[in-house]
Amino acid sequence: MPEGQERTEKATPRKRGKERSKGNVARSAELNSVAILFAGIFLLSILGKSLIDRTLRFMVEIYQASSFIEITDDSIINQVFFLLKYIGPLVGAFLLGVVITGLGVNYLQIGYVFAKDALKPKLNKLNPVNGLKKLFSPQSLVELAKGLLKFIIVGYIAYSVLKKHTDEYLLLYNVTVTRALSFLGSVVFELTMKIAILLLILAVADFFYQRYMYEKRIMMTKQEVKDEWKDYEGDPRVKSRIRSMQLQMARRRMMSAVPEATVVVTNPVFIAVALKYEPVKRTDAPVIVAKGKRKIAEKIKKIAIENDVPVVENKPLARSLFETCEIGMEIPVALYQAVAEVLAYVYQIKKDKNPLMRELQDA
Repeated sequence: MPEGQERTEKATPRKRGKERSKGNVARSAELNSVAILFAGIFLLSILGKSLIDRTLRFMVEIYQASSFIEITDDSIINQVFFLLKYIGPLVGAFLLGVVITGLGVNYLQIGYVFAKDALKPKLNKLNPVNGLKKLFSPQSLVELAKGLLKFIIVGYIAYSVLKKHTDEYLLLYNVTVTRALSFLGSVVFELTMKIAILLLILAVADFFYQRYMYEKRIMMTKQEVKDEWKDYEGDPRVKSRIRSMQLQMARRRMMSAVPEATVVVTNPVFIAVALKYEPVKRTDAPVIVAKGKRKIAEKIKKIAIENDVPVVENKPLARSLFETCEIGMEIPVALYQAVAEVLAYVYQIKKDKNPLMRELQDA
């Protein structure tokens, strides 16, 4: 790979979304299998006794009725329905529990994924060369290693559990059928639980391995990140959204400056312009801190009133300030006289209301 084209960057949200739409997600099939196995063990521990009892009861009834029931197609169908009536609800509950567990664990891993791209037929999937490449890929070797490891684990556990109960097997001929079935059930349960626990450890390790490999597989080069950002910025919808966000941020900043304004000049309905003037800085002209039309003008006036900022109606001045000045600009020289008259009026009002300000201005 050329210099600078190494995949060193984490995948962007957009890249992850594209991979997800293709069905490429971090998922451990081992974790699903083990979850289903544990669900099966749990459900059998609850339903198993009832299932065995009902099956034995059905067999006894069939045996007792065999002497006077004629074997025909109808009688066989009737017995099948009779069996389903006996054990159908239990088997249905077992299967439903297993299916829900499988779907639930899958959802917890990857959420809801509808990969349209994965459903499209692709001729390259039929290419035998691609099949051979996948057969000898590192991923295939890892899957082979996992399969061998599971085979060894299951084989060893089965051997150790069965060997432990060797002496007890020899005594089974001398016990009742119920006792023998109970013993065999306990052995199978012990065997299954030990296998499930070790497979769970393997599944958790596989889960983290699959996530690591997925992150590594979707990593991007620096150039891909740059190209994606350029493409992202070029999207008209994105541009419109960015402009909208910038406008909203600017509007919020503008509105936050209104409480600090000296006066708001209005049209009075359609236009509002907020001016800020600091008399201490004698050389500086008043500055436009906010302006707007219609709804924005109404909001500027509302904020001004709430914060005791004087609102003065002057249609020509409001229109001139709105059309000739931008936010953050000082007023033009041509409007000095008109603005000075408004400020003088404002200060006079404040002077009448505030004796302390009257003393400061007189000084």
